[in-house]
This record gives sequence, structure tokens and C-alpha cells, in this order.
Amino acid sequence: MSPSAISAVVAKGTNGQNPKLEFETYHNVINNDLTNTAKTRHNINPATTEPNPEVPVSTQEDVNKAVAAARAAFKPWSNTTLEERGEKLVAYADAIESYKDGFAKLLTAEQGKPLAQSYQEIGMATTWLRAFSTMTIPDETIEDTEERRIVLRYVPLGIVAGLIPWNFPILLAVGKIAPAVITANTLILKPSPFAPYCNLKLAELATHFFPPGVLQVLSGEEDLGPMFTTHPDIDKIAFTGSIATGKKVMAAAAPTLKRVTLELGGNDPAIICDDVDVEAIIPKLAILSFLCCSQICMMIKRLYIHENIYPRFLSAFTSHTASLKVGPGTDPDVFIGPVQNKMQFDKVRSMYRHISSEKWTPALGGNVPDANPEGKGYFFEPTIIDNPPDDSAIVTDEPFGPILPCLKWKDEVEVIRRANEGKWGLGASVWSKDIEKAERMARKLEAGSVWVNSHFDVAPG
Repeated sequence: MSPSAISAVVAKGTNGQNPKLEFETYHNVINNDLTNTAKTRHNINPATTEPNPEVPVSTQEDVNKAVAAARAAFKPWSNTTLEERGEKLVAYADAIESYKDGFAKLLTAEQGKPLAQSYQEIGMATTWLRAFSTMTIPDETIEDTEERRIVLRYVPLGIVAGLIPWNFPILLAVGKIAPAVITANTLILKPSPFAPYCNLKLAELATHFFPPGVLQVLSGEEDLGPMFTTHPDIDKIAFTGSIATGKKVMAAAAPTLKRVTLELGGNDPAIICDDVDVEAIIPKLAILSFLCCSQICMMIKRLYIHENIYPRFLSAFTSHTASLKVGPGTDPDVFIGPVQNKMQFDKVRSMYRHISSEKWTPALGGNVPDANPEGKGYFFEPTIIDNPPDDSAIVTDEPFGPILPCLKWKDEVEVIRRANEGKWGLGASVWSKDIEKAERMARKLEAGSVWVNSHFDVAPG
């Protein structure tokens, strides 16, 4: 991976100069200084398994320095106005947008997603930054009588640590940067060890727009996360990742009573009623099932299709999915890139091996790739499993890879019960021409976000 340095004119930083950003070398950002570490490491391009550049491996000393800088920055930053902070977010968004070519190439090289999807992620990130720049934080009057007036105020917390996953490193970093910065907190990003590159460059670019200590980043190995979650002077942890790691984050934060926000995994069901226009919704459902090689927590992971249309739906869905091109994200017209890392490759490969051992029926795909993908990339063909048992791993677990079960249903009460089974509850959807019926069913689904005739439809605010 060696995206060339970009020389586009971008939004001016606080010094009035156009910030320069190259994509060749990678540093921590502590107190707006680009710093190195004694030890370095590198990740690999998941499409080629070739090495990406070296990145820092941070120590407890680096964490302490960043926390001290964030604490020193907090008081003056919290005294800035909402308007000032919003203006900086907009200028920062403009700068990211001006470097979108460099960021897109970098994102595809470290994450594996097709270039078109990398550009989409960058566009979503700048949209979020600009949306949060308009945020208002009004006082709320709870009671106003002759005896007393009670006012609810929202005040900054202090230092926030943002723990970022590897599937959407730009968007999910911005999803922590924007709300933390606009509400006058200071933030330290900890990228996933599998995808540190874009986060390092986001923070480097931010040095041109925010005061020292407001936005920092530390790259490291698996031991870096606990240094944040147990640090006594960090006030909040914002984590996106797996349920297993989320439990560890919450437990580690408990002794210091940190506030914790966890956005964890999902096994989202989509219920397809028998009155839908099959041909019209198939392309949407394929995108919502296989985007980013299905490595999105709010992707459709279980498709429940009414038995009256099941054969026709399955035929059309498999035919359309088969047309989705698999390959390196830099190739034209690719829709499904590789799985992001070897750990996830092994997990997804284990699910594919269940096809023969559990005697599932693949309607599409099903071939198990070689256990050693070196030199080949972490690729899987999209696979659709025809009506597996409800207690199958493909139904009960989140594969986080391009393998999807299609399941028949007949009775409304029964399908809602099946959709609500399990430990997951992130998202769900109902698809029908009968909006009244769809809304009735949607209200019975136990999920944080429930859509009608849509899915993964998220926007700031």
C-alpha cells in the first residue's frame, strides 16, 4: 500500500495555511505532535496479503502523555462556544473531503472494501461531521413556578476514549469525533490493531483545525485497549465492536466508574411478506446483505421469506447475488471484496465448513476456500443457505461474512417469535406493500432500530 501524496488545495487550518497530508508514513498524534515509538508493526492488505506500512506500537507511557494533554486541553476547550466548535468541524470535514482520493485508496488498502464503497464511507463521514456542527445543546426547563425553577443542563464530561473497529474505520471514528468535539470534550482515538491507518491520518489532519490535546490518536497492539479502559483519568469509553470485547470493556471500566457507550454485534432479521414486489426489492436486499462483504453489524443476517413466494424469491435472489463481482477493491465493478483479516477469515471459513458437516443446502456458493490464503487474499464467494434449521449456527450466530440463511415462514406470530430469538437486538426490518400490517409487525420486533421497507438506513440525528 503506497497511495501517493495528495497535493489538492484543502480547507485552511488554524494557521491560515492549506494543510498538507501525505499517505506514506504513519505516526501517533499526541498534543498535536506527530510521534513515533521504539517498536512498530504493520498490517497487511487483505486483498493481496502484502504488507502495509509500519505503524507505532504505543506503550503505557504514550497513553499517559496523551491523557495528560487531553486533560490540559479540556478546560480551555470546554470554554469555547458551540459556534466555534461547529466551525472547526465544518472546516475539518472540508479538509477530509479534499483528501478523499488519498483516504479512499488508503481505506481500500487496509480494509479491503471496493473503492466505490470507500468513497461512500468518506462521504457519510463528512455528512456526519457537518450535521453535528449544527447541533444545539439547549437548557431544558423542568419546572418553572413562583417557588422555584429547575433547569437541566448538559455539560462536557472530560476525556473520552474512542475504541474504533476495523470494518468502517473512517465513519465510526467520525461517529465518535463529531459528538465528542461539538459537546466540548477531548478525545483520544484507539484504532483497531487490524485497521489503524485511516485513524492515524484523520488525527494528523485534525492537528490543523483543533487545539493541542483536543483530538489525539494512539496505535498499538491488543494490550492497548485495557490501558484506556482502566486509566483513572479517562471519563468515558465509547466502543464499537464485538459483544465479547464489549463485556471486557464494561468490566474494565467499572472500577473507575467510567461512563461507557457500547455499540456491539447484530444478527438482524428481515421479514419479507408475500405481497412484496419481488423483482423490485431483490437488488436492495442483496446490497443490504452483502455490502462490505457483510462485515457490518446492522446488515441483514437472516432473511425470513413467506412460503407463498419463497421459491420465486430464492431463485431471483440467488440469481442477482451471483451477479455481484468478487475481487480486490481496486478492480472495476467489484462489489464484494475480501474479509478484512486472518482472524475473521478463519471464523468465516469455519461457518462455511458447517455447510457439509451440518448438511445445509446451499442455494448459491458454499465452496470453502483454502485454509492458507497467503498471496491470494481473504476472499469468499457469496453463499446463500436454503432454509436451514432455526438452531443452526448460521441462524443463531453472526457470521460477519458473505453467507446468509433464507428461511420460510407462514404465520405472523411465529415469524416474529423466531425473529426475536437469540441474544441479539440491534436492527430488524419488515417488507410489505401493506404499510399498516408492516408497522404492526415492526412494533413487535425487539431491536434498537426497526425499519419498514428499508434496513441499515442510518443518519445523524
